[in-house]
Amino acid sequence: MFTAETLEIAMVSFEGPDQYSQAGGLGVRAKEMCRAFAAAGFRTTLYFVGDPGKTAVEVVDGVQLVRMCQSVSRVHAAGVYDGERIKIERMKHELLPLLLERSLRPAVAAGRVLTVLCEEWQTVEFVELLDRDLRHRGIRDRCVILWNANNHFGFHDIDWRALERAATVTTVSRYMKHLMWPYGVNPMVIPNGIPLESLEPVDAGAASLIRRSAHTPCLTFKIGRFSPDKRWHQSLDAIAELRAGGLPARLLMRGGMEHFGQAVLGHARLLGLDVVDWAEPVDRPDDVARALAATGTAAVVNLRRFLPESVLPAISAASAAVLANSGHEPFGLVGLEAMAAGGVAVVGATGEEYARPYGNAIVMETADGGELASALAGIVERPDLSRRLRRAARRDAADFAWPKIVDGFLERLRYVAGRQHVAG
Repeated sequence: MFTAETLEIAMVSFEGPDQYSQAGGLGVRAKEMCRAFAAAGFRTTLYFVGDPGKTAVEVVDGVQLVRMCQSVSRVHAAGVYDGERIKIERMKHELLPLLLERSLRPAVAAGRVLTVLCEEWQTVEFVELLDRDLRHRGIRDRCVILWNANNHFGFHDIDWRALERAATVTTVSRYMKHLMWPYGVNPMVIPNGIPLESLEPVDAGAASLIRRSAHTPCLTFKIGRFSPDKRWHQSLDAIAELRAGGLPARLLMRGGMEHFGQAVLGHARLLGLDVVDWAEPVDRPDDVARALAATGTAAVVNLRRFLPESVLPAISAASAAVLANSGHEPFGLVGLEAMAAGGVAVVGATGEEYARPYGNAIVMETADGGELASALAGIVERPDLSRRLRRAARRDAADFAWPKIVDGFLERLRYVAGRQHVAG
């Protein structure tokens, strides 16, 4: 098995830990997986499209952060995917020299193997470039290259045979594995994880304050991109149905910057739901409670400012349910994080392989708002069911703590290194 004395880690990801660099689960994965490797003693570097206003290189939580494409990001300042194509082209020029200087040469000099983990379709051309360069230099046997799919974006544009010649292909769930089979690819599954901190007890006082401020036994919470895949309409349909039946259900929501958000809010208003935009900062659980209290009995409270990860556990624990009810979810990190906080996660039936229907979570089989409304009514009417699901959720989420995922990854790396003729 590889150890910190024989292995170094480099990850290449468009998203990363900066607020500028986060648009979804990929940024969280990159940050937390690298933190887990560093905590286990591995020299770890994360290359990502970072905030143009921050230093190009710094060490945070034991991880060397290398921010790429900053000259482009200064011009395209709206976020990591603003000017995406230009950034991809810039990355192809910048990244190889950076990786050679900061990761590969030091690893080779120290007699260690370097594992390069590349994420998503934006890095495919770099993977092939890296493989060719290392063969030209005669050091391909010192580097394990993996390419990981977190979603199906860009699949039609990938030359899968060329990618498989250059790297071992991985993905995050069996659901994604099955989606990749039609392309003639049989990837290795390495699931996502959660940091150990996610399993710490949630501040009961903070959760209680949020719950009381909601003035309803059916506070629901939904966070994610504005995409039809996330089933925002199903969530709103359920809230409308419950309220029409006399249960004053409320939805606390935080969406993204996507254009589909207008359709979501328009749908809410068509259903007769009153929507209140909350534009004040939400930095602490107290701020969430204030937003709920100040908006009275509004059916939908739309948080318009950045919502830090530190606030999410208290919201999950306070809510009757966290709505992670996607119709297509490669893994479903939001649902797993809610479970870790002792929340009742309502998830879809795709990549959320950690979820057991009414064992540790609620699993939606359809896009029908009636199905979701029925499930939420059951949670409110049966406190014993809610308590049982919350206990099981925290217990089962622990199986996905990053240290366990990393340990399994290192065992898989034995096989991968052998297939790539890398000397351990």
